[in-house]
Amino acid sequence: MEAYKQYSKPFYYLGGLYLFVCTLLRIILLIDPKVHNGLTIMDYVQILFVGLLPNLLFFCLAAIPLWLYLLTISNKKLKKPYGWIILAGLMLLLLILLFTKNPIKAYGSVLLEIVVIFVCIKLLLNTLLYIFPTKRVLIREWTFHITIFIYTTIILLNALSEYFFFKEFGVRYNFIAVDYLIYTNEVIGNIMESYPVIPIFLGLGLISLTLTWWIARKTKKYFQPLPNIGTKFLIFISVALSILLAIIILPYFGDMKANNQRNKELTQNIYVSELASDGIQKFTIAFLDNDLDYNKFYLRIPQKLALQTLASRIGWAPLNNLQVSPTPIQADTTELHKNIVLITVESLSADYLAHYGNIENLTPFLDSLYNESLVFTNLYAAGNRTVRGLEALTLCIPPSPGESVIKRKDNQQKFSTGNLLKKRGYTVQFLYGGYSYFDNMQDFFSTNDYQIIDRNNFKPNEISFANIWGVADEDMARKMVQVLNQDSRLNKPFFAHWMTVSNHRPFTYPNGRVRIPGDAHQRKGGVLYTDYALHQFFLMAKGQNWYNNTVFIIVADHCASSAGKVALPLDKYRIPCIVFSPGFIKPQKISTLMSQIDIMPTVFGLLHFSYRSKFIGQDVLKKNYKPRAFMATYQDMGYLEDSILTVLAPLRAVAQYKISPINETPEGSTSANNSINLNKDNKQNQAIQIKFNQTEIQPEHIDKKLETTAISYYQTTSWLLKTHQYQALP
Repeated sequence: MEAYKQYSKPFYYLGGLYLFVCTLLRIILLIDPKVHNGLTIMDYVQILFVGLLPNLLFFCLAAIPLWLYLLTISNKKLKKPYGWIILAGLMLLLLILLFTKNPIKAYGSVLLEIVVIFVCIKLLLNTLLYIFPTKRVLIREWTFHITIFIYTTIILLNALSEYFFFKEFGVRYNFIAVDYLIYTNEVIGNIMESYPVIPIFLGLGLISLTLTWWIARKTKKYFQPLPNIGTKFLIFISVALSILLAIIILPYFGDMKANNQRNKELTQNIYVSELASDGIQKFTIAFLDNDLDYNKFYLRIPQKLALQTLASRIGWAPLNNLQVSPTPIQADTTELHKNIVLITVESLSADYLAHYGNIENLTPFLDSLYNESLVFTNLYAAGNRTVRGLEALTLCIPPSPGESVIKRKDNQQKFSTGNLLKKRGYTVQFLYGGYSYFDNMQDFFSTNDYQIIDRNNFKPNEISFANIWGVADEDMARKMVQVLNQDSRLNKPFFAHWMTVSNHRPFTYPNGRVRIPGDAHQRKGGVLYTDYALHQFFLMAKGQNWYNNTVFIIVADHCASSAGKVALPLDKYRIPCIVFSPGFIKPQKISTLMSQIDIMPTVFGLLHFSYRSKFIGQDVLKKNYKPRAFMATYQDMGYLEDSILTVLAPLRAVAQYKISPINETPEGSTSANNSINLNKDNKQNQAIQIKFNQTEIQPEHIDKKLETTAISYYQTTSWLLKTHQYQALP
C-alpha cells in the first residue's frame, strides 16, 4: 500500500493543484459586487464546497492521458523483439494516418494533426529509449517534467481564460467559447489588443515552471524503480473506478441551471449555478451540443395545435398535411419603393441612450436623432450574440435552440428581407467592416440574395484605422456613402444592411474623435465613437441625392452584456430602434411591446408593401398585432406577454416569472392585480423604465395558456426550419 501511495503522488499533486486553482478562481469572481450581492450562506457553500465535486470528477477524466502515460512505462517492452515490434507498429500507424483514408480524417484536419503529433512523439521517445538504454531514467524524467509542465500550464491558462470570459459574459464557458476556439485569428488578435499579454504570459510561464519543478521534485521517484505489476494493477483499478464514477455523476452537474426544475431546490441564482460548475466541462458540453433538437429537449405539444395557436396571430391557414401557406399582406395604397438603410449597431444597449436614463452623454447624435424619428421604446433583442440579431432582422423569426440559423449548414435561400426586396428590384447588400467569413456571415448572406462588401473591398488608402475586428466605423461610413452613390446611379432602389464593429472589445479607434482616447480600451469610449461615426455618416449622406428618398433604421444587434442573476434578465435584452426618414416618417414614440423580429415587417408596412409573407415577425402598427417579445440564450427560450416571462429550457423544463416595477416587492402570485402593463411607457418619468423585478411563479400557478403560446412559437419555428418550409418563395 505504501508503494501504491508513492506511485499515485503525481495524480494527487496535480489534482490538488486543479482544485486549489478552481477554488481560488471562484473566490476572485465572488469579489465582484454584482455577483455576491444577495447570496446566502447556502449559496456560498454550494459555490465553494459542492462545486469542488465536479472539479474533482472532471480532473479524473482529464488525467486519463497521464494515467495511460505512467502506467505504460516499462523496460520489458523495450527488449528484443518487443522494442522493434513497437517501433515498427508506430511507424506503420504514422504511414496509415498520413497516406490512407482513415476514419480520423472524417473528423477534420485538426484532430488528425493532433493524433499525428502524438504518434510522432511516441515514436521519437521509444526510439531514444531503445537506442540509449543507459539514459532511460534521464529521458523519462525529462518527459515527465514536460508532461507536468503541460498540465500545470493548461490548468493556469484555463483559470486565466475563465476569469476574463466570466468578466465579459457573466457565465462559464458556453457556445461563445466554442466560437472563439473556431475563429482563432480574431480571438487571439482581440486578446493581443485588449490585454497586456506579454507580462501575463511571462508571469504564467514562471509560475508554471515553479510548480512543475516542485511537483516533479516531489513525485519523480516514480522512475526509480518503476512500479511493479501489482502496484500498477491497484492504480489501474483506482483509475477505472474514478473514471466510471465521473462518467455517472458528471452529467448531473452538466445539467445544473438556475431555471431547471430538477435543480430548483439547489439555487435560484444563475451566478451560483455558474460558479459551482466546472468551466472545462461546460466547454466540452457546449462543443458537443451546439445544435439542440427542439423535439428532443424541450416541452412539446401536437404540431397541429401549435399551428392553430399561431394562426390567429400570424394569419396562417395551415392545411391538413401540416403545410403552412404564406400569409397574404395586403396594403391599402400603392407600394413606396424607397431606399432602405439598415444600420445594426454592435452592443448598443438601450441604457446607453439619454432617453432610457443615461446621464453620461454617450450618444449625443443618436439622442438628437431620437427626437426626429419614429422610435420603438419597448423593444427586446432576440438574443445575446451578433448572429442572433442579424438572424432576427434578416429572417424575422424567433430564435431557435442551439446555434443561429446563420451558422448552420442549412442556411441557404431562406425567406428573408433581402429576398423580398430583391424581388422588388432592389439592390441588396450587406456591409461589414471586418472579414465576413467570421461567424459564417459570408456564407449566409451570399446565399440569401445579398452582395457582400467587407474589409476585402477596401483599398489601403481607404483605411485610416483598423483593429482585429475590422476597419473603424468612420471608414465604413465613408465606404457606405461611396457604395450607395454607386447604387443610386443604377436608377433602382437599394437596401443596404451595415453591421458596425467599433463598439467591441478591445474598444480601439482613432484618437481625437471623442473625449475618451481611442487607446483607453473603454467600452464607453466604443459607444461614444460609434455614435460619432454614425453622425459622420449622416453628415455625408445629407449631401447626396438619395438622402431624402431613404428610410434609415438604426437598431442594436444585442445588449453589451446579458449576464444577470436570472437566466433571462429583461434589462439585458432591451435595445433601442430609431426609424428616420426626412419628410416621410413623422416623429413618434411607439411604446408597444415588440421583438427585434418585428422591425422589418413594420418598415415594410410603412412602405405599404403587399406580399406573401412567411415572417413570424409582425407589423406592430397594425390593429390586430398582439404585443409579445422573444429573447433567448443558446438554451433558454423566453417569451414575454402580459407581464409574464415564460422560459422554456432543456429537459422539457418550463418556468414563468411575474414582471413588476423595480420599486415593488411582488408576491409570487399570478393574480392580475400584481400585473403591470409592459406595453406602455411610464408617462410620469422622462426616462423609460427598463429594469423590472422578475419573481418566479410557483409551478402550480403557471399560466398554461401562455405556456402553450410560448411552446407554439418556438416549436413551430424549429419545425419550419427542420421541414424546409422557411425557404424563399419561387
